Amino acid sequence: MSQKFRITLETAITLTQQFQLTLATPVTQTTSQLSGHDALPLLSASSTALKSQVTKLSLLTITSPFTHSAVTSVLSDINESALPSLVTAALLVTPIEHTQAFQTEVLVLTKSTLTEFALLLKEVHSVANREDEATDAPKQKRGLSQSEKDVVTVAAGRVWEACDALVDFAAKGVVGFVVRRVEEWRDLVRDAVEEIEEWDPDEEGDEFFDDLLSDSGHDTPAKNGPEDEDDDDEESSAALHENKKNAIRILKPVAQIYPAIIKNRLKTAPELSPPLIGKLENLMSNLRRIPENVDEVAGALYEANFSKSNNYLRTTKDHAVKAIEIVASPWMSTDSSDPGHESKDKFETWSKTWLKVVSEVSKTLVNTGDQGEK
Repeated sequence: MSQKFRITLETAITLTQQFQLTLATPVTQTTSQLSGHDALPLLSASSTALKSQVTKLSLLTITSPFTHSAVTSVLSDINESALPSLVTAALLVTPIEHTQAFQTEVLVLTKSTLTEFALLLKEVHSVANREDEATDAPKQKRGLSQSEKDVVTVAAGRVWEACDALVDFAAKGVVGFVVRRVEEWRDLVRDAVEEIEEWDPDEEGDEFFDDLLSDSGHDTPAKNGPEDEDDDDEESSAALHENKKNAIRILKPVAQIYPAIIKNRLKTAPELSPPLIGKLENLMSNLRRIPENVDEVAGALYEANFSKSNNYLRTTKDHAVKAIEIVASPWMSTDSSDPGHESKDKFETWSKTWLKVVSEVSKTLVNTGDQGEK
């Protein structure tokens, strides 16, 4: 193994490790030459460059005889350009200019790329060692087996996939990232609401544990007569149906806000600016919390805990209302607080109607909120 190759390979491994640590504790870049506006183009370009160099590296690695000088040249280019540019691009992404969630995703994807590249370097080092050990072997026995080549190719393929993910991520940008997240939350809410709708409170459950307890031999209080039991069952069933109906009446409008916001606000978002980033942060913060609260509503209904379900319905409704209020007005709008202002924006008009509807259907929470656990 040539000394230059060994040093260059060790440098690549060390750089990858150091860059991983750097990305674990990112700091805002202060260079005067680059800014946050350069982050995504640089991220795309450096990812594409790394993928290209990795292609060369993998082909040279599996081609016999192993040419140390050629592999060293590729590794040098990666060390001097592709890797530093990739990490610089990731560090240029900041919460102020791209949202916290976007920065977190960029760091995760970049660290994943570095991890996969480190695994490829490990395979290159392994091949180089095997080639050195086979130097004295008969010429016809030299070279890699197909399975050994496949290991390198698979490792390179994983780096390609990681680079492609970064290129795609950069191409979609902040707004595309937010749209994807909102679509994910939309699907979660829609599925949860459909599950509640399909749930039949009167459906027979598993009575195994009830039977087990009744036959356990423990003294139990005397039961009411059959007529009293029937009355209790009817009241319990009626309460379950009523609370299910109230929940659906509130959750259906909540589910509507996701596609409406995507179509009328996110897909028409203007160029990024600090005020817009702030709105997107607040919007995601509220929309993200709704699915988990809807799940809690469902769980509480299944337990017949109406107080708990209503509390989570209130929280769900509050987050939905905040989300709508954040984006109700057009991104670039005149002052809608002016009494003489008449909105021509369809979504702004829709938002006002939505808020009235939700306010009306939420009145049931006041009426049923103190019933407690049933």
